[in-house]
Amino acid sequence: MARKAAEHAIVLGAGVSGLLAARVLADRYDRVTLVERDALGEDTPRRGVPQGFHAHALLPRGLRILEELFPGLTGELVAGGAVPYEMIVQLRMIMGGHEFARMPTGEKGVSATRPFLESHILRRVRRLPNLVTADRSQVTGIMAEGDRVTGARIAGDGGERELPADLVVDAMGRGGRTLAWLESMGYERPEEETVKVEVAYATWYLRLAAGALGEDRMILVGTYRGQPKGAALCAVEGDRWLVTLGGSAGMRPPTDPEGFFAWLDEVAPADVAAAVRAAEPLGEIGSARIPTSVRRRYERLGRFPEGLLVTGDAICNFNPIYGQGMSIGALDALAMRECLRGGADGLARRYFAAVARALDPAWQLSTGADLALREAEAERTLRVRLLNAYIGRLQRVAARDPRVAVAFSRVSGLLDPPSALMRPAVVWRAVRG
Repeated sequence: MARKAAEHAIVLGAGVSGLLAARVLADRYDRVTLVERDALGEDTPRRGVPQGFHAHALLPRGLRILEELFPGLTGELVAGGAVPYEMIVQLRMIMGGHEFARMPTGEKGVSATRPFLESHILRRVRRLPNLVTADRSQVTGIMAEGDRVTGARIAGDGGERELPADLVVDAMGRGGRTLAWLESMGYERPEEETVKVEVAYATWYLRLAAGALGEDRMILVGTYRGQPKGAALCAVEGDRWLVTLGGSAGMRPPTDPEGFFAWLDEVAPADVAAAVRAAEPLGEIGSARIPTSVRRRYERLGRFPEGLLVTGDAICNFNPIYGQGMSIGALDALAMRECLRGGADGLARRYFAAVARALDPAWQLSTGADLALREAEAERTLRVRLLNAYIGRLQRVAARDPRVAVAFSRVSGLLDPPSALMRPAVVWRAVRG
């Protein structure tokens, strides 16, 4: 599609999803304005990302997309202090109470804090010659003419102003405004699928003794039915380890040191708990809570205004304990890029359909795991019960069979669809045990 003169797109929200949306829009529009209520450029958790203090995972699929959009970014992250690792070689996975067998996969990842990762992506986005940033700015509303969104209103230090645009993208996360905007324009709200998860976090930054955990760079201890407590340990920039305790179904991790250690003693291998007890604390323990996972089915709407798109958590916010959010934002950006190549006609319809296809596997994985917990409040169909039983068996077998461990980790890393776990070779290994 050839560019039109003075074509303008606005992205509301400069989290990972918003930054990636700005990146793909910059290829199609003459000018892109990135609006953010927080100050940009500060390498600290933003007020608009309350979970930014805690453990984050950029899944292998997400890292691949980032490298595609920003060639050389992985090297920049590592040079800046991010910690590279190989999946299930330097990543210790303990799922369903079973520690997975190890086997070289060739799949690489990087471990870093959310603010570190965002600041590096922002740096690359700001190099785009047609990008303008408007930080410390609140979104006060949208502009519309008939069935078309024509811009946004923002308020900053200079007062409120109008920004006319050909396209507005809501990337404001869980606090996205599209639902209210649809109602004000006379449109129906999308159907919502909600799973109550009641996830709570407690995170401590520590400096572990050199080699305390051998070659491990990341350790994931998942929750499961009968055990709503989990943990994640990540080596991150600054020669630090980020240790996050995660509780599901209303279980809240403690924020005092002794309670923190006791939780870890219960869920983590003995060498991990001992290494944390012997570590040097680097600040206080922080906490956060996430009540629900919500998916908004925009693709099912019969009508949707032209000139408006939604991305990231504003479409679907997952139980963050599975670390899918940033990678899903990257998949949304790929869907947006592909749909923009088809022109502006019917853009929203095509885009939401593409995003739904990309979201389905991740939503199936996360909600299936949530529904396996006795305490999760949602209907469990026969299909869900059978799938959870099969996943539980796969996790048991993965402790002894490295090929099953690799298959499982590729699906959880969004490299393969969940259907890959039903391939005859995997099913045979699971049945044989």
